[in-house]
Amino acid sequence: MDTDVVIAGAGPTGLMLACELRLAGVDVTVVEKLAERSGESRAGGIHSRTLEVLDQRGILDRFLAEGELQPVGHFSGLYLDFDESESRHPYPLMILQSAIERLLEEWAAELGVGVRRSSEVRGVHQDEGGVTVELDTGGTAPATLRARYLVGCDGGRSTVRKLAGIDFPGTEATMTALIGDVELPGLPEDYVWVRRTPHGDYSAIAFEPGWHRVITSEYDHVVDRDEPVTFERLKESLTKVAGTDFGIRNPRWISRFNDAARQAAQYRAGRILLAGDAAHIHFPAGGQGLNMGIQDAVNLGWKLAGVIRGQAPESLLDTYHTERHPVAERVLHNTRAQSALVRPGPQTDALREVFGSLMVFDEVNQYLRHLLNALDIRYPLDGDHPLVGRRVPDADLDAPDGAGRVHELLHAGRPVLLDLCGSAEVAAAAKGWADRVDLVEARGEDDHWTVPAIGDIPAPGALLIRPDGHVAWATDDTTPHTPSLITALTTWFGPALQG
Repeated sequence: MDTDVVIAGAGPTGLMLACELRLAGVDVTVVEKLAERSGESRAGGIHSRTLEVLDQRGILDRFLAEGELQPVGHFSGLYLDFDESESRHPYPLMILQSAIERLLEEWAAELGVGVRRSSEVRGVHQDEGGVTVELDTGGTAPATLRARYLVGCDGGRSTVRKLAGIDFPGTEATMTALIGDVELPGLPEDYVWVRRTPHGDYSAIAFEPGWHRVITSEYDHVVDRDEPVTFERLKESLTKVAGTDFGIRNPRWISRFNDAARQAAQYRAGRILLAGDAAHIHFPAGGQGLNMGIQDAVNLGWKLAGVIRGQAPESLLDTYHTERHPVAERVLHNTRAQSALVRPGPQTDALREVFGSLMVFDEVNQYLRHLLNALDIRYPLDGDHPLVGRRVPDADLDAPDGAGRVHELLHAGRPVLLDLCGSAEVAAAAKGWADRVDLVEARGEDDHWTVPAIGDIPAPGALLIRPDGHVAWATDDTTPHTPSLITALTTWFGPALQG
């Protein structure tokens, strides 16, 4: 084997997955067809759950230093409020994708991950022992890499997905949007967000001093995917939609997108897996795509590492599809709704007015913000406790190693068995997994924990936290039922050590 895992694509999803695998001691090679980072920044924000994920790995401060927190969000341009009790990081962070990729690549380099650029996947052959990946590196003959697994993180037009024969069903585009980072000297306002007109809508967002991100959307107009994207076309579109081009000039880059929504029929085909846009594409309403891709990576990384290390059965990889496919289905569903809500016309005007009047109700506001920030996701895990399957709240702790809150326990990317009641039964059960699960005995600072979509619940007595921050087992008892704990440990982290 040349490496344990080949990751195709050095975007946010691929880089995050590479870091997760390296934290787990797995050898990984990232291949990227581009010779260097493009500088394009289609995405421009990080939501609460992704901020928590970065916090769980101890790298959040790097991102906060380069972005700007926003106290409000939106659903199809209709503003949402956020609840500070739900997370330590309730607000979206405005930060360009180019900065996100650079920071993740720097972290990957610190962990020993290299990116092989100018290396495009051209062929894939898998067998019982592994995967052979053929690469076009610009040479006279294709290079090859032999790995145990291949993960396609190579975007919506994923070559890996096509070579694996995985279907990509969904709905066709009904509109065309143009996006570019430009100078906009004639804009009378600093910030324009989803301004609707009879001809479409436009936005102008100042991410950096002197530069605006301009987005125009024209509905019932779909161009051929191979039609060139030009600065003149962006000027024409902005003039059509807004009535003026505001003196637009000096484009850094121009691109195009639409509201096509597709999802891979399966996220795994043998030794080939998909993550990020390779697994799902959608209208970028609410900036959910990049966030979902990073969360895909964090769900998959520890599972793939456990299988490669021989500590977990290969069937564990099937839970990646089981858990993440429904999450993407929900995102495709809500982005289709957002696309419909922003279309021009008096019928949509009336619909937005009614919809906006409903958003003043706390329950509606909460439901919609959870569609965006993913704090309410509950995976279908066995267990009756309200925490099981949900992301663990970042509760305050007094731990012997100095950790002051739960998420600090996850910096190493290892599972944590957190004992808050000093149970001898929990400690005894943990011995069989001492090589792969960290037992932490601590004292909780709060009697109740806040769980999004539920509210306050009594602080648990003990809980098993997966490396992705989701709870695999929890109990309120001071004398826990250890057979259920042992079942959870075996299910997620393989059989106990013998002897």
